[in-house]
Amino acid sequence: MKPSFGASTMRIFDVSLGEMLWARRTLFMAILVAAPVLLSVVARITSSNGMAVLRINGERVGSAGMFAAMIWILYLKFIVPALGVFYGTSLIADEVEDKTITYLFTRPLPRRSIVMGKYVAYLVCAASVVLPSVMIVFLLMVPFRDMASAFVPVLRNLGVVALGLAAYGALFLLAGVMLKRPLVAGLVFAFGWEQIALVMPGYLKHFTIAYYLQALAPQAMPSENTLSPLQTVAPDVPSTAEGLFWLSFAIVTALILSMRGVEHREYLLEQ
Repeated sequence: MKPSFGASTMRIFDVSLGEMLWARRTLFMAILVAAPVLLSVVARITSSNGMAVLRINGERVGSAGMFAAMIWILYLKFIVPALGVFYGTSLIADEVEDKTITYLFTRPLPRRSIVMGKYVAYLVCAASVVLPSVMIVFLLMVPFRDMASAFVPVLRNLGVVALGLAAYGALFLLAGVMLKRPLVAGLVFAFGWEQIALVMPGYLKHFTIAYYLQALAPQAMPSENTLSPLQTVAPDVPSTAEGLFWLSFAIVTALILSMRGVEHREYLLEQ
């Protein structure tokens, strides 16, 4: 009897997660998320010596503000899109390139479960590395006396980062299914198109993931007056509800299209 979609997804998830944890991309991800931790150590040492790590408009940015800036600039603008590109595009494309996807298709599993299982494995793998990195940065940057008041904002930060991983991963998974060179297209989209579209007038920014993450990021950041220039770089920000809706819509749509693409595509591999 053919296994159910849920059981098949969990089977692919188990296999894919083990492969991801030992892949070279995981080393790249570990190095990437270690950078903010090292910067936090340097900032903490500098701050403990009475030196201002960051000044905006002549005012010293406190540790909570520094933590917010790192979430905004390092994680949401660079680390999350980069991981989405390098992991998302490889989920199906690597199987095609390595000529192993036909072995998956010979198993009595629904093709859509292969897509979903690999996607869930990506989410678990990426989140298990990135989210602890955020918490370590939080513990290093925010003084103990301020942790209670910053605890709810840091939980929101974790949610925004996780949602960003889910959205970029789903979008670039679709690119890996549909395109022959998905990695190049993903890099152009994340670090070319999005950066340009966000500062262009009109509706181009609505066709980016970053625009809707900005709807959630200000609420997730600790409030600090000296951070206002960072938070007003893109004043045209959608509401939180709109951001959540469109990000969820993008994730679901990309996953459905990816599953349909794998189900209906004929993979004729060159010998």
